[in-house]
Amino acid sequence: MADKPNVVIIMTDQQRADVSAREGFELDTTPFLDGLARQGQWFDKAYTTMPVCLPARVSMLTGRYPSATRARTNHNHEDVFYEQDLYEVMREQGYKTALCGKNHSHVGTDRIDYFFPLTHHGGLGDDRSTEEAEFDQYLASLRMRAGFEPAPHGVEVQCPYRAVTAATNWIDETGDDPFFLWLSFPEPHNPYQVPEPYFSMFPPETLPPTLTDQSALAVKGFKYQWLRELGETAFPDYAEQLPRVRSNYLGMLRLIDDQVGRFFEFLEARSLRDNTIVIFLSDHADYVGEYGLVRKGAELPEVLARIPFLVVGPDVHASDEPHPAHISTADVMPTICEAIGVPLPRGVQGRSLWPLLTGQDYPQEEFESAYVEQGFGGLHYTAEDNFDPSDDGLHAAIGFDELNGCSQSGTMRALRSGDWKLIFDMQEHGQLYNLAQDPVELDNLFNRPDHADIQSEMLAKLLGWTLRVQDPLPHPRRRYRYKSDPRNYWATHR
Repeated sequence: MADKPNVVIIMTDQQRADVSAREGFELDTTPFLDGLARQGQWFDKAYTTMPVCLPARVSMLTGRYPSATRARTNHNHEDVFYEQDLYEVMREQGYKTALCGKNHSHVGTDRIDYFFPLTHHGGLGDDRSTEEAEFDQYLASLRMRAGFEPAPHGVEVQCPYRAVTAATNWIDETGDDPFFLWLSFPEPHNPYQVPEPYFSMFPPETLPPTLTDQSALAVKGFKYQWLRELGETAFPDYAEQLPRVRSNYLGMLRLIDDQVGRFFEFLEARSLRDNTIVIFLSDHADYVGEYGLVRKGAELPEVLARIPFLVVGPDVHASDEPHPAHISTADVMPTICEAIGVPLPRGVQGRSLWPLLTGQDYPQEEFESAYVEQGFGGLHYTAEDNFDPSDDGLHAAIGFDELNGCSQSGTMRALRSGDWKLIFDMQEHGQLYNLAQDPVELDNLFNRPDHADIQSEMLAKLLGWTLRVQDPLPHPRRRYRYKSDPRNYWATHR
């Protein structure tokens, strides 16, 4: 088993791709990750399969899109449909497996060798220190909002620190067997809190302005407006929270960055770095003040759908510049399968990125676009509907839930290709944006005569994607041979 590389997935929850210096942000929020990205391959056109925690995480572990896994909300873990997921593949190949941090997927802990659970309210159980238990009570007391004072008890009680400690202790106990680790930080997801020195690192009054503000809600429409109203109903100081939310969020990024650096120091000290593939990504992103909103919920804007994504490890080529490919969280599972020499399980829809990472030839057309899903079906709720959040299963302890029957209603799909972005829904409403000129998607060019050609091209590409992600499971029984590409490529078979 010594020839098998170790594999680590480091996942953050709700991290924006564009608030790092390597993406042009004027504040240095993730210096370690920026340097790490250039030691391997990094992607500035990486997308979640759906900007919702559980569906995105299930996609990463199964290589399947939410429309196929049947996990289209945070509450469908019992319905996930697939034949084999990443944990099953790795255990079959002799890997020791662990999950340190937030799960929020379909994976039962009985299928993992080691599980150290963390949530947005901290840890669980009786093995916490007094300071950790007190900090976890503090997290719960915030009710998912922003903390206006530095978080108590310092860095050591923060979830990223605890997750890294648990992960490194477990790795030390694995012996000579290869390991597969999902290191899953609950941050920078709300509650937006951080201790010193991070609390004071990016003062609210020094932050660059957002690209939009609350006035954009008039352009973006009902669901965006309704999210703002919902937030203001739960928290009358919603507007006053926004500067501190942004400040804490950026501080959380720097704290995470330091803990990723701490994990890599451990790999170096144990001589594990050269034989460990590390994939860093987020499940989805956060408005962080854009449109006068925080968290997530409405539709598929870039600030929610695009995610950070980088890969380092043995045979992965280094590049200072981002890779031009458009990729997805669904591509993680097939990439790992090829890296360890395992055929793709049936039903996998993502594509292997291994040739892109290792400098091999690959069909560029395959990665000229990325596809994102949103919504659990039915009709959109509108301003004419009397939608009461209290009748929607809302847990009063968290104040308000931005993912709800209103914000997630209907069916919506998005396509990114180069500078262009198309969003289309089941009622044939379209949105077309030139992201180079309009990065926050305020000038809808759909049905404009002077953009008819690009609109037609994008619609054709979106239709192709929706056909490709139709679930092939179950395969035909008894007769008919199913044809698939070993890397799930389609462009080479046109």
